[in-house]
Amino acid sequence: MLKSFGIMFIGTFFICLFIFVMQFLWLYVDEMVGKGLSLDVLGQFFYLATLTLVPRSLPLAILLAALMTFGNFGERVELTAMKAAGIPLLRVMRPLIIFCVPLCLASFYFQNVIIPDSQLKLNTLLVSMKQKSPELEIPEGAFYDGIEGYNLFVDHKNRDTGVLYGVVIYNFTDGFENAHIIKADSGRLETTADKNFLKMTLYDGEQFENFKTDNINRKNIPYRREVFGRKTILIAFNDEFNVMDAGFLSANASSKNMRQLINDRDSLTQEQDSIGRAYFNTLKRGTYSVYTITGQDSTRMAEQRVARLNMDSVYFSATRDQQLRWRTSEKSKIENMRSETMLKKRSVYLADKNIRKHRIEWWNKIVLSLACMVFFFIGAPLGAIIRKGGLGVSILVSVLIFIIYYILDSNGAKLSREGEMTVWFGRWLSTIVLAPMGAFFTIKANRDSTVFNADAYKAAFRWMVAKPEERHVSGKEVIIHDPDYAACSLQMNGLDAACGEWRTRHDWRRPPHYVRFFRGTHRDEVLESVVESMESLVATLGNSRDAFVIGKVSDYPIFNARDHVCPLPEGWLSVVAALLVPVGGLLWLRAWFFTRRRTKNLERIVQTNAELQQIFIDRKLVNNKV
Repeated sequence: MLKSFGIMFIGTFFICLFIFVMQFLWLYVDEMVGKGLSLDVLGQFFYLATLTLVPRSLPLAILLAALMTFGNFGERVELTAMKAAGIPLLRVMRPLIIFCVPLCLASFYFQNVIIPDSQLKLNTLLVSMKQKSPELEIPEGAFYDGIEGYNLFVDHKNRDTGVLYGVVIYNFTDGFENAHIIKADSGRLETTADKNFLKMTLYDGEQFENFKTDNINRKNIPYRREVFGRKTILIAFNDEFNVMDAGFLSANASSKNMRQLINDRDSLTQEQDSIGRAYFNTLKRGTYSVYTITGQDSTRMAEQRVARLNMDSVYFSATRDQQLRWRTSEKSKIENMRSETMLKKRSVYLADKNIRKHRIEWWNKIVLSLACMVFFFIGAPLGAIIRKGGLGVSILVSVLIFIIYYILDSNGAKLSREGEMTVWFGRWLSTIVLAPMGAFFTIKANRDSTVFNADAYKAAFRWMVAKPEERHVSGKEVIIHDPDYAACSLQMNGLDAACGEWRTRHDWRRPPHYVRFFRGTHRDEVLESVVESMESLVATLGNSRDAFVIGKVSDYPIFNARDHVCPLPEGWLSVVAALLVPVGGLLWLRAWFFTRRRTKNLERIVQTNAELQQIFIDRKLVNNKV
């Protein structure tokens, strides 16, 4: 088991890791293309990205390897042989469970020890790659502004010799109004040995330069024109890749271990509480102050607290100019208060979001580690149930399960980060959904239950939609005893009486009493006797040699005698269902529906009995003569 699973796990792990790395590369391909990054920088990028993606690759690799391993065992009938020898499935899985425990611990070690440092270096490298100047590639027939302070135009260029033709250069380093314009017939662009400057050698051209002047209103601005046969200019252009300082990214939650996350979370919570108290005290002091207004225009309004003040009388007794000044002043204060409140709200939201990020990262290290075990208990029993080896079915099932996991995990993390869901519940959402699924598959596989039996699901669907089954009775080739049709006729009369009694007691047009439905008896003895008598009659008449009788017996309905009563056992469970109105209401409506359905069934029984008795008379079967 360990050998088979180990080989599969190693192969699937590197496949999953390669897929995740390619996905990660696709997200940041724009930051690397066209910047002339060296191989050691790219190698460092791929190495750090690979380390950070190891914990996400482990659960999917375990799921795929478990599916393939147990699928191969089931396809080769090895699992059947083990169970025939008295070895249960859980005992077969035991060595692999022991093998997966160190994998969970290794995943936790990666996330708590290795990944924080690798994530910090990777984020620093990504920011440095974004800040690097792009590799110089001047297009033909278009202006190029990739060099700061310059705008270059090249009509066409010779790619074999590197000579540029029809060169126009706009130099804006001294300002837009003091631009230097150079036009040349041809030129050549090179990089200096220290990679800090671009060396531009131009041939047969002109340079135009405006002179600075302090007179803004002057219409005629002097300029200088230079004609040259060969001219060399240097343009500052740093093409080296420099890794930035990682200090400004050290506060990121993904770059910390669990101890650092706890300490920083407590510090951030304390700081946020103190800021919140300061905001509250400021708001309390500034909001509940009332102004008294004097009648003099030149008198400054004094702020003081008052018990009562009739603002309407003061406002309407003032002049229009005073009212306008008051409205303008108060409107300005309200706008300032609104802007200040929105700013404080934004700062509080960002601080709370940072605290939630620390909590999310703390839970991530535990949830991703346990995901290895959860995925194993899904993959191993599923492989034993499906019993299909190879990559085809295993990859299909793995992708479906991983999509469910990814949707739950990503949405839970997003809702937790935005504060719309409790952090611990958002991070444990995927585990809460998938862990019962793994337990269900394990129990079913250990009991050899048919999880993917289509007939069982059809029967369950038929029960949910209350679709009745049709009876099919066929004639027998060998009959030992012919039925006693006279006795059957008497049994039909008794069956008709029982059906009439039940229909008298149950009126389908009236809903059942809600309390008596849950507290009354959960059996219907009259209907049970009707079903028993009808099935006995069908079994007896099934031995008939007459085709008319066999055809009419198939008209008897098939139904359950307990569908119209409470399906729950008597006791506290029925009381709880009755108190939970949504649950109890559905059961009550279901019982009313089946009461109407059983009334129709009994009417069909009475009609079939009458038609059979008429057949007995017409076919002269009452005296057992054919």
